[in-house]
Amino acid sequence: MQPKEIVAQFIENIRAQRLDEAKDLLADEGFEYVGPNMRFLSRDDMLAYQFGMFAIQKDLVLRQLSAEGEHVFAILDYRTYFEPIGDVRLAIWFRVGEEKIQGVETFYNAAVIENMLGGSLPASE
Repeated sequence: MQPKEIVAQFIENIRAQRLDEAKDLLADEGFEYVGPNMRFLSRDDMLAYQFGMFAIQKDLVLRQLSAEGEHVFAILDYRTYFEPIGDVRLAIWFRVGEEKIQGVETFYNAAVIENMLGGSLPASE
């Protein structure tokens, strides 16, 4: 699969809440997730956090997906059931190598989510 196809499948797996299938697309070693206020160096830690967010996830809408070599860029709307958050627009940069997602960097307004969680987000290393 091409990097863009791998990322499209990963996003669809997260949208459909299929974590085992999403995990298969992430690098087992050397994986890194960086967000505005959290960092995970393990795919398991990142997916455990994502599992916790499924309770409020109404939908994940892919608005744009583009690729330049092994770099894939996505714009998504994360729609929630949680009214204080509403919908969150995400910009995500994926780095793909050896047919696995090696790195994910997410950009969004973290203040909304921090407020929902009482100002405490996980910082895993």
